[in-house]
Amino acid sequence: MARELKVYSELFEYDAALRETFPVFCGVDEAGRGPLAGDVYAAAVILPPDLVIPGLNDSKKMSEARREQLAPIIKEKALAWAIGTASVAEIEKINILQAALLAMRRAVDALSVKPALALVDGNQPPVLTVTTETVVHGDAVSASIAAASVLAKTARDASLRELDKQYPQYGFAAHKGYGTKAHYEAIEKYGICPAHRPSFLRKFYEQQGE
Repeated sequence: MARELKVYSELFEYDAALRETFPVFCGVDEAGRGPLAGDVYAAAVILPPDLVIPGLNDSKKMSEARREQLAPIIKEKALAWAIGTASVAEIEKINILQAALLAMRRAVDALSVKPALALVDGNQPPVLTVTTETVVHGDAVSASIAAASVLAKTARDASLRELDKQYPQYGFAAHKGYGTKAHYEAIEKYGICPAHRPSFLRKFYEQQGE
């Protein structure tokens, strides 16, 4: 518990220091660069000063249940938040990196409050109309990026649960489109569906043909 308190305290302290220069800034993060299926999602979040959300952390270090618990709290407390996506067709056309950056741009552009700065997770920034700063492993550094990571991840997970209803044979609700053994076995048995990213499966099909 003490470790958890220290982690989220440091996340909010980082944001508080940044607000001395940029009073209104958004954290930006994406979810879904690695899976074999589904759109890539991004979120942008502007948190108010003096807010602390107990338990907030990098979404990858949290359980699904914890993320789902925190997402509505983040949405309620945020000054503004927005989700952006890039489709499977866009991923195939411009590649996953560019699609992730496009989703980030769409999320920032959709904010109801314009930030003075976009604090982006990673080392490659999207092209934005506001000042942009990247932070490697930013979801473990900034509360605003951590909040964005939770919203992006929970939004994408919800979309995969919907895909599971359309294509129940693949088990999307369980593995969220990632390349698990069960997922590859389903692809081998049923082929791919419109939700799959063909470019992500080239190596798999090459191995199958060996």
